Amino acid sequence: MPTIIRGVNVKLIDPSAFTPPYDRALAAALAAEGAEVELITSEFTYGPVPEPVGYQVSCDFYRRISPRFRRLSKALGHVPEMRRLRRKIESAPAATVTHYQWLTMPRLDQHLISDRRPRVMTAHYILPPDPTAKQVKHASKVFGRMDAVIAHSQLGAARLVDEIELDPEQVRVIPHGTFDYLTRLPEEKPLPPELEPPAAHTGEEQPRPPVILFFGLLRPYKGLDILIRAAEQLAAESGETPPELWIVGNPRMNVDELKAAASKLPLEVRWLTRFIEDPEIPAIMRRADVLVLPYLDGEQSGVLYTGLAFGKAMVVSDVGGIGEVAREHGIARLVPPGDADALGRELSELTRGDGAAAAREALAARSRAAAEGPFAWDEIARQTLRLYDEVLK
Repeated sequence: MPTIIRGVNVKLIDPSAFTPPYDRALAAALAAEGAEVELITSEFTYGPVPEPVGYQVSCDFYRRISPRFRRLSKALGHVPEMRRLRRKIESAPAATVTHYQWLTMPRLDQHLISDRRPRVMTAHYILPPDPTAKQVKHASKVFGRMDAVIAHSQLGAARLVDEIELDPEQVRVIPHGTFDYLTRLPEEKPLPPELEPPAAHTGEEQPRPPVILFFGLLRPYKGLDILIRAAEQLAAESGETPPELWIVGNPRMNVDELKAAASKLPLEVRWLTRFIEDPEIPAIMRRADVLVLPYLDGEQSGVLYTGLAFGKAMVVSDVGGIGEVAREHGIARLVPPGDADALGRELSELTRGDGAAAAREALAARSRAAAEGPFAWDEIARQTLRLYDEVLK
């Protein structure tokens, strides 16, 4: 195994702050391994983000955005700020790696990024389902400008080679790390009132129902309609305490019809439809018994790596790198995307009957082992630094 060169200068770039938890976890891990790291991004306006530890943050983008005309002012400021970024990179020390996490306007930005090498990019998103020839062409141009492209799964790497036609030597597989910083926040908030059980009317303690949690942005491809159909199978039998279904996250779609359908289910459904700040996440995750990702599409998911950090039993759709991680590490029950019957059966086995608790614990134990092993940030940082060494040489 090659020796890692210490003191490499790294510019991590995410202009629109698309993935601040990932950016900051990677920056901290690289810094802990001896790299000089600057995260170049913009202010994240939705809530607090992890404080920088050992690295520098430069909010060089979108500092003069008008709240009233956000999109327009962002578009007008983008080109001059990309040009400033180019000058900054070209004046950096010799042993510098430019590592792009995202490009805000990829078709335009491919012409604005610095020609200085080496350049690395993480392929957080590769192509949409059934991409057009034009989409493939544009992706090929953007990724093709890089000296190395990081995929988070073997499936993602195969897509970069087979569909986008990158040179296999240009592609590396480095896992996505867990969001373990959420497990050690200095301050945590209690469970939100919407998720608290109603006050008991008697002095008798009620049985604690298993909780099935859907967490994250509510988008059409996340399969919420499939989940609600699957939950029809979860009616309690005689003497059982039925599970509860929690749907928690900021809606990016109309959920009125989903709420109407959920109101007819034979179990309690609790909705918390707003942005969830980091200090609120631990209480929600720790109360959940099963985390469910019924996605219809997706290469990766931050929710998956949050579930790993908290050692959750999971049920996930067999899509993209999500299915690959579940299959290789045994951290989740797998179901075909869009199959409500299969999803309902797996959720039922994990929340009903005498063997449900043991089945959940078996999955949770494997999640904890994966979080401490291949998905730990110190190992991911070492793999990333070895890649930097290769491209610098």
